[in-house]
Amino acid sequence: MSSTPVAETKSRSTAEAQRSKIVSHAVRVFAHAGYHATPVAQVAAASGVSPAYVFRLFPGKLALFVAAVEHCYERVRVGLVASAEATDASTPEQILAAMSDAYVDLIRDRDLIMLQVHAQSACDVPEIRAAVQRGLAELVTAVTDASGADASAVQRFVAYGQLCHLIVQADLNSIDETWAHTLSDGIQHPDEAPTPGDPAPTRG
Repeated sequence: MSSTPVAETKSRSTAEAQRSKIVSHAVRVFAHAGYHATPVAQVAAASGVSPAYVFRLFPGKLALFVAAVEHCYERVRVGLVASAEATDASTPEQILAAMSDAYVDLIRDRDLIMLQVHAQSACDVPEIRAAVQRGLAELVTAVTDASGADASAVQRFVAYGQLCHLIVQADLNSIDETWAHTLSDGIQHPDEAPTPGDPAPTRG
């Protein structure tokens, strides 16, 4: 006897919920060791399911990693657009500043940084390279549309984000030397919440 439409809808809904849960865990697990060094069994264990179940929802590890990368870029894009919509700023420069603050908050979650780094390092895999390109394309388009900024300003915004990555990954804020200050001075550290009256961080 065939499944009823209600049963099929419930089954699809359950599968989508499980898929979303697995992708969320995959971001954290892949962020630790990257694509090549992470077995699917490790993602499955973190998700509380069997490897066989993961393979029911994803064709293989590559598809799972790509889904994690896409999820990572989507979180960033949605967060930045939300900050642009929430700000009272009226100029492109002010909107980009609000988005920069939002990005600093986003990368308090180090998994978002590390997964992007691992994805970039695995760009020799065509599917991963394509996922990174799609993520950047959607991000740049969203930032441009939400801020109204020109290409040069958006380029500086993205470069600022990459510098934030470097400062966090290499813990440059802990180094009291001229070369480290050259890179990190004036940039708000993700672990440092600004206090009332503090000047806004320098950008670009």
